[in-house]
Amino acid sequence: MDPSNLGARSWKHLFTLYKLAELGACSRTIKVSTEYLAEKMGASQQTASRHLIELEKKGQIKRTIIQEGCLIKITDSGMAELKKLYSNLRLIFEAAYPPSVTLEGVLFTGLGEGAYYVTKEGYRKQFMEKLGFDPYPGTLNLKLTTEYDVKTRAELEAYPAIEIQGFKNENRTFGPVKCYPAVVNNKVKGAVLYALRSHYDASVLEVIAPTFLRGRLKLKDGNKVKVEVLTLP
Repeated sequence: MDPSNLGARSWKHLFTLYKLAELGACSRTIKVSTEYLAEKMGASQQTASRHLIELEKKGQIKRTIIQEGCLIKITDSGMAELKKLYSNLRLIFEAAYPPSVTLEGVLFTGLGEGAYYVTKEGYRKQFMEKLGFDPYPGTLNLKLTTEYDVKTRAELEAYPAIEIQGFKNENRTFGPVKCYPAVVNNKVKGAVLYALRSHYDASVLEVIAPTFLRGRLKLKDGNKVKVEVLTLP
């Protein structure tokens, strides 16, 4: 379970599981009425009843209806969902870095260097191996226009990164590159590049992806673009 991919219904199911766990259903079978559970959830009795039916269908609780209400025990499957949520929350609270930072910039046409560098086999092979995708030959260039975004980008440089090693060919030396996995406009997975040799200053963000981002996201110069940069565990 990745919490960022959960729909509203799944979150509601998790909350119901959590309330059942509070009542002791992790370690034993509890007796509870839908009316009492609804009060605990701050929801209607119909909602509580529906959630129990849905959780039973998903195999996350075992439920027996009795005259006084229900006998309920959270199953191993339900416990696994709660433990995944617990692990993700623990990671957030205990990590040295936030799990992600979001930057917003204005799209502009770059110098055309992105395609030149990205298609160099010394870089491309490492991108495929370390990022898990073959990048489109070019970069999406964003100008960070607010003080907040420029400062956040600077902070990002202190976070652990995926290191792309530099290399030499017969003509010149190509320097190392730092990469951070990213999601563009909450839709397309890619990566932010920090080239140690770059003609851009710290207010510019360079993004690569396995697809042509301008076409896929219907972008043009002047559009604002959000990039969620994912920090490494």
